[in-house]
Amino acid sequence: MVEMLKGIAASDGVAVAKAYLLVQPDLSFSKVSVEDTAAEEARLDDALAKSTAELQQIRDKAAQTLGEAEAQVFDAHLMVLSDPEMIGQIKQNVTDNKVNAEAALKEVTDMYIGMFEAMDDNAYMQERAADIKDVAKRILAHLLNVTLPNPSMINEEVVVVAHDLTPSDTAQLDRNFVKAFVTDIGGRTSHSAIMARSLEIPAIVGTMEITAKVKAGDILAVNGIIGDVIVNPTDDQAAEFVEAGKAYAEQKAEWEKLKDAETVTADGKHFELAANIGTPKDLEGVHNNGAEAVGLYRTEFLYMDSPDFPTEEDQYKAYKAVLEGMAGKPVVVRTMDIGGDKELPYLKLPHEMNPFLGYRALRISLSELGDDMFRTQLRALLRASAHGNLRIMFPMVATLKEFRTAKKMYEEERQKLIDEGVEISNEIQVGIMIEIPAAAVLADKFAKEVDFFSIGTNDLIQYTMAADRMNERVSYLYQPYNPSILRLIKNVIDSAHAEGKWAGMCGEMAGDQTAVPLLVGMGLDEFSMSATSVLKTRSLMKRLSTTDMQELAKRALEDCDTMEEVVELIEQYVN
Repeated sequence: MVEMLKGIAASDGVAVAKAYLLVQPDLSFSKVSVEDTAAEEARLDDALAKSTAELQQIRDKAAQTLGEAEAQVFDAHLMVLSDPEMIGQIKQNVTDNKVNAEAALKEVTDMYIGMFEAMDDNAYMQERAADIKDVAKRILAHLLNVTLPNPSMINEEVVVVAHDLTPSDTAQLDRNFVKAFVTDIGGRTSHSAIMARSLEIPAIVGTMEITAKVKAGDILAVNGIIGDVIVNPTDDQAAEFVEAGKAYAEQKAEWEKLKDAETVTADGKHFELAANIGTPKDLEGVHNNGAEAVGLYRTEFLYMDSPDFPTEEDQYKAYKAVLEGMAGKPVVVRTMDIGGDKELPYLKLPHEMNPFLGYRALRISLSELGDDMFRTQLRALLRASAHGNLRIMFPMVATLKEFRTAKKMYEEERQKLIDEGVEISNEIQVGIMIEIPAAAVLADKFAKEVDFFSIGTNDLIQYTMAADRMNERVSYLYQPYNPSILRLIKNVIDSAHAEGKWAGMCGEMAGDQTAVPLLVGMGLDEFSMSATSVLKTRSLMKRLSTTDMQELAKRALEDCDTMEEVVELIEQYVN
């Protein structure tokens, strides 16, 4: 049956393909008595064999796409699967207690998990508990004859359907096969949406009900430009989406002509268009889209893609690769921004009621727990600075004392390396991400001490409006064009300029085609966005008059009371 759904357009593009449900299956079962214990053991052996073959395949794919180090986590899982003591105990449980294999498996693995988790001062044992959980779930799925979804093993053209996608899920998507994704929850600024734009995969989020409406194998027509999804479209509807996809491809071809063009407005004012990246691999998109800089290198993916803390040498190589790849163009590297919805299994963070307002980012770096981790990252960055134009940015800064403390640690590590005879650039700029309203209000004071500001609007908006950007019930309050947000942004830009410093923006608002005219009028110096938005933004800027946009910004700040009035005003000026 044809069904039409509406969501939030999160990443441009159009696709028609069959659905792949990235949804955890029901693994519930009943404990039952059995007479034929040999048959139960045979079922268990079959599930073990299938799990081993599956894990070996996943391990090989991980080694091929992510590298040998990342694949080693699956070696631990394979070792659990072949542990004679644990497997022997499960079989003994089947024989002695005459229970089904599912019940025997759960009882024995729960015992091991509990034992290892109790050793809370031993990180290695905690990791083993996590390995056993993962393996037990895989064996149980095979016993119940259900499929565990695994995005890394997709090998045909599909539209991925999920309640939500974690950053690690999104990182595993192969754009050769994943033609789009659609989720129940999320917004334009959720990490999955941001990564979709980096990967150039069409995406629609926040449909509320896609997982309830779609079965594996249903055909989905997805328009990530306007947020429309059709489940099992008619031939005519599918043809319309295919045509829309062709029209978008033609528009992209027009934008691509601007790849090597300078970013200037109609009256000749230059602005810097930069790209946000997560890994050195993203540089291909930066170059293909003609970005003039990297305005945000999210280093947390180095940590999230590693089974343990990345070493100084590993980090140095990654930072060096990006700096050399940009051939002297600026690269803004954000120090580790872990916490909130970005967790590290090997960093035992306390459970918090509200992690987005809690112990995260620079707050971890400046604590006893994060001190070594932060200093290791600073050393790697300083060593890499000899290979390009490095700018270091501290995230989640609320007070001047935090910035001064971080800067002091930076200076200490710098001096140590100089004393060791290590070559370090003398041109490194050190700035902060403005994402906490307290820092935005106090920007005039910060501007005297930092080298630059980069405004992180994704969090600045949710903190200013007291509205979680991932919560659909309050998503109407995520208002980039609200006059209160615009006044904070203008204050940051003006404060930077008063001290002869530059102000950029690395939040998603920087590439928002409605916001760009306003930001041009406010005098924002650098716009950093998903690489795929760069050419579209360059095309828009070429049509804007700086003088007119300054008048627009002045009227929006002084005359408008609501977001809706601001949007209406922008439309008048741009159209």
